[in-house]
Amino acid sequence: MKLSLKFIIVIGISLIIVVILLFTRIGAIGRRYVGVFISEITVALKEDKQLSLDAFEWQLIDLKGNTLTFREKKGRVVFLNFWASWCKPCLKEMPDIQKLYRDYGSQVDFLMVTQEDSLKVKTFLKKRNYDLPFYFSGGDIPEVLYSKTLPTTYIIDSKEKIVLAESGAMDWNSLHIRVLLDKILTDTEQVREIIDN
Repeated sequence: MKLSLKFIIVIGISLIIVVILLFTRIGAIGRRYVGVFISEITVALKEDKQLSLDAFEWQLIDLKGNTLTFREKKGRVVFLNFWASWCKPCLKEMPDIQKLYRDYGSQVDFLMVTQEDSLKVKTFLKKRNYDLPFYFSGGDIPEVLYSKTLPTTYIIDSKEKIVLAESGAMDWNSLHIRVLLDKILTDTEQVREIIDN
């Protein structure tokens, strides 16, 4: 059996590409971007999804050790952010979230959730001047909210629908986000007025 020159060249180029992807810095960077791309698609697919009932049984623990069940946020507008103190994109977006919280914290329930050790998080927070509501996950994160990418943020309306799902750092204090929150809050108020009448 005689191999053609074209076949040998194709196999050779394929092997070179595989070696580059597996064993070089270029390959590592490429794999990271592919991973982020896939994670962003996965998170974006969660937009417009209704939260499942099991999501409401999820427990969160605040910095003082008090337990909160996600069910307590049912019917409220929620800004849910998954973060970690070692995550640079998380740290980059946190000042914007703090500004948004100062303006919307009385109307929107902010939940800054981490799975890190509580001592590490408390030490981290002592060095910074954030007054955001920080929580630890008290169990498995509901599948509809789970993501392997940090940060991941969801804005959930009062009808338990995911209105916005984003992975990676974002300017959360932007006009776009403020307009979106204003619209969600207006819609929520209109629904409450209908219910009350």
